Order: sequence, then C-alpha cells, then structure tokens
Amino acid sequence: MKDNMESFEQLFESSLVESPILSGAIITATVLHIDSKYVVVDAGLKSESYIPLEQFYDENRNLSVQVGDETEVALEVMEDGFGSTRLSRERAKRLESWTRLARAHENNETVHGTIVGRVKGGFTVDINKVKAFLPGSLVDFKPIRDPDSLEGKSFDFKVIKVDQKRNNIVVSRRAVLEAETHVERSAVLENIHEGDEITGTVKNLTDYGAFVDLGGIDGLLHITDMSWKRTRHPSEILKLGDEVKVKVLKVDRDHARVSLGLKQLGGDPWRDIGDRYLVKSKITGRVTNITEYGCFVEIESGIEGLVHVSEMDWTNKNVNPNKVLHLGQEVEVMVLDVDADRRRISLGLKQCIVNPWAAFAEHHHDGEKIKGKIKSITDFGIFIELDGGIDGLIYLSDIAWNEKEAEEKLRQYQKGDELEALVLTIDVERERIALGLKQLTDDPVAHYLQNNKKGNIVSGKVVELNQKQLIIELATDVLGVIRATDVTASWKVDDAVDVKVVGADKKMHMVALVSSAEDVTDDIEDHHAAAKDEKTSTKKAKSSKPSSASQDAGSVPRSGGAKKKPATSSSSSALKTTLGDILKGQMDKGE
Repeated sequence: MKDNMESFEQLFESSLVESPILSGAIITATVLHIDSKYVVVDAGLKSESYIPLEQFYDENRNLSVQVGDETEVALEVMEDGFGSTRLSRERAKRLESWTRLARAHENNETVHGTIVGRVKGGFTVDINKVKAFLPGSLVDFKPIRDPDSLEGKSFDFKVIKVDQKRNNIVVSRRAVLEAETHVERSAVLENIHEGDEITGTVKNLTDYGAFVDLGGIDGLLHITDMSWKRTRHPSEILKLGDEVKVKVLKVDRDHARVSLGLKQLGGDPWRDIGDRYLVKSKITGRVTNITEYGCFVEIESGIEGLVHVSEMDWTNKNVNPNKVLHLGQEVEVMVLDVDADRRRISLGLKQCIVNPWAAFAEHHHDGEKIKGKIKSITDFGIFIELDGGIDGLIYLSDIAWNEKEAEEKLRQYQKGDELEALVLTIDVERERIALGLKQLTDDPVAHYLQNNKKGNIVSGKVVELNQKQLIIELATDVLGVIRATDVTASWKVDDAVDVKVVGADKKMHMVALVSSAEDVTDDIEDHHAAAKDEKTSTKKAKSSKPSSASQDAGSVPRSGGAKKKPATSSSSSALKTTLGDILKGQMDKGE
C-alpha cells in the first residue's frame, strides 16, 4: 500500500512539471485506421482523433500515410464539447511550410512553388499550402509579354521577406535566375576581351540600341556603333533573332557589362576624307534626310554631308528644302568644307548651277543702260527685277540729283512699273547690283559750275532760311547754300540777292556761296593768316617760358596763386571772329 502511494505521488508530481499542450502545438500521432473519409490517429491524448482523408493527399493526389505510420499534426481543440480532441494535418503542413520558408530566408536557400494566379502588381505562388506574393518586377530579367502563360507553372524561388504575424511572404524568381546565370556570366566574361570579334543573337531592340545574346550574357550594341551613316532606329539594320558578328569595344567585369560595335568591323570611312573630297570639287550623292535647315546627302557608304538651306538657291535664301529635293534623289553637289575631326562635310547645291550674279556680270558692265520692272519699293530705294531672277537696287540718293525731288519721285513709282536705269556697280561676291536713275541725266550743279567759275558773282532768290544757313535758288534744279553768319543784310524768303560762288557743297549737292561784298575773300584770307601767325607765336611763347628760379627781379609777381590770363586772348577772340564780323568792321570803316 505504501509503494502504491509513492507511485501515485510521483505521477502527480510529474504531471505538475509537464507543460500543458496549447492550441496550435505540433505533436506526433500514430495512424490507427484509414477509411473512405477519415484517418484515425492516436496522439496520446484523452481520445483518438478523426482527421479528414483529404488532408493526407499529396500534390499528385496520392495518400501519403499508411496504418502504423507516425505523422505530425496540429492541435486545434483539446476538448470540442463532445469529449473528442480535434487535430489537423493541414494546419501542421502550413506550420511546417512557414518554418521551412523562414529557414530558407535565413540561409538564402531556394524553395519550389507554383504560380496559381494573378493579383495587382504581381502573382500568387503556392509553396506547400502557403500563399506567397511574387512581384511582377521579380519574375524575370525582361518584361513578361504574356503574364497569363505563367499560371500553373512551377519554378524555383528565393524568399526575400517573411512576416508570419501579417501572413506575408514575398518571393523572387529573378534572384534565382541571376544566381543561375552568374556562374555562366563569369565563365563567358573570362573568355571575352576588348577587340574580340564574336557572334551573337539579337535578343531585344530599343530606341537606343540592340541587346545581343553572347551565350550567357547580353551585350549592348548602341545605335551610334551600328553604322557609320545616320541611323534613326536599330530596326533599320537589325531585327530580332538575327545572328550578327560584332566587335567587343569594352568589358566591365565588375558590373557584367559588355559594349559591342558593328561599324568597327569595317574601316573608318572618315580616314583621309580630305584627300578623297577636295574643296570646290563636284560629286554626286543621294538625299537621305531632309530637315527645315537643309538636307543630308550620302556621298559614299557611311559618309553624309549637309547642304544648308542657304546653299540651295542663289536668289531665295529661305527656300523650303522639301520643295527643292525629295528623299532618295540623286543630286550633284560641290564640296564647300571638310572637317575630318568633327566628321562634318559642308556641301553646296547652288554652286553646281549657273550663278546669276556672275552671269549678269559677264553680259553687262558698269555704265550700261538696262530696263526692268519694279519688284518692290522701300523707304531707302527701289528694287528692280533683272535677268536671272536677281534684283538691282536704286538707292534713294540715286533717284534724283535733289533729295527732295528724289523723295517725291519715290512716291510716284508703283510696283510693276518699267524703268530704265544705269548700272553703277556689280559686286558678284556680295551678290549686289547698284543702279541709278539720276545718272541718266546731266548733273545740273556740275553744269552750273562749268559756266560759273569760283569767284563769279551770281544772282538768285532766297527760298529757305534758318539760323544756320540760307538756301538760294540759282537756276532750275540748282540751289546754293550760304551760312547765316556770312550774311550781313536782313534777307527774307523771295528776296533777290547777289552772291559769290566759292565751290561745290558735295554733301548737300549744292553750290557753295558767300556774300558778294567787295574784297570779302581777301579779308577772309588775311583773317585766317593772322590767326595762324598768332597761334604760332602763342606756341613759341609757351615753349620759351622761364622757370620760377630764373625770373627777373623786376617781373610782376602773381598774387594769390591766381592764373594770369594768356596774352593770346586777343588772338583767340580773333579766331572766333566770323565772316559777318569782318564785313561789319569793313562797313564801319567805310562810314
């Protein structure tokens, strides 16, 4: 009896030491019986448990247990109210999966799963009854063109995030692919060197180039390295699936990048370009591109030159290139400039046709009379349409000998009027032709001066006066000008006056006049001579001025530092004396 009591006490104490089994705990159970609906297991608890048969099927619908096998199950309810303990094989599988996924995340291991559906931003992956999220950007290296084709397919994944509390698992297929190709890339990169010529397959085309599969690594063939000639898009040269031979330009082993070139397989067409195409030589090419500022002409494979819009037509500097040329047109051009360093060639189209300015210079000369219609009228002159589609300009100053008359005639002309003019100058280089109308008639001022020499007294009528000058009408279309300071009498408009001719005022195109007072010219000359002598004596006086140390004791000292007025003040006033002052002095003496 005493031994039984001790055994009971031991059992009771051991029951107190054992920790209670909580809901969700994973325990081991033995399969006792399998029927059409349930698998009966014994987990050593109060009673046997019935688990649905569906929870014991594997992915291929095969039963994974037999009678007598031990299997792990999860405790859901210790007492369900009917005296039974409820266990779950499905829940145990999920807990096992979470444990394996967490271990895989910690150890950077690969797991296997199946893509079962699409969700916003990616896909749902089933990994041993646990749903994980696969972002769309982590499916592959390149964008997936047909996402629906991935559903139902199984792949290996890397676990990049595990959060069991939030039931959140994120996986990546791209990480697996990167790991698989890393070894292949390293092996391929070891065998690739700059300057190698290798063969690859065009894998993808973009706006900036093409990606070429080199057998485990992709190389970039940039659009600028495809051809020496202008290329708008890689599709003009390559297409997907093409096998192409390329040259390795650069290898970046740290970032696993390879730069490729296609045009480098051939020689550089720009080498010795200046020797093949001499300036001012004429060549034939094909128009490959037309822009608003000109067109590009291919003169040989990989070599294009620019014909600027200003070099297309002799007369129209802003011509529309599309109205002159079309794509594919064969044209003759002239080489204007070759810049091998900048890989540029300037071409000219108009230089291959007759220069209308040079043609005009060959058939016409200065002083020749020509006829033409008025093309346009501006404030500064008239444009006359000439042979060859070029224009000649009659400046306002060449319309008439008198400025006022020229302005009046300018207002009388109309566009389309035919005029006869005289060729004054032909400038082929500057593409300018100057014409004149007034040169068709004699210069009235020159004719007048031929008949009235310098010093002649002539008669005229005052037609205009102001504070500076008086305008005298001497004859038809002949005017004379006299300074107001040279007039002593009170002349008014329409007064008849006598004046003396002293020459021609070329700036105003008039006869230069002075008052007709007797001996006025001699007095003026004497006045200028006296002023000149006085100015010379003043300079000599300044150069011979004694120093302060050698001044004569009887000299007059300067007071207060005030400056003594120069002795040339009278001569200065004489220099400022006008012709009117001299005439006035002569009249006072006569009185």
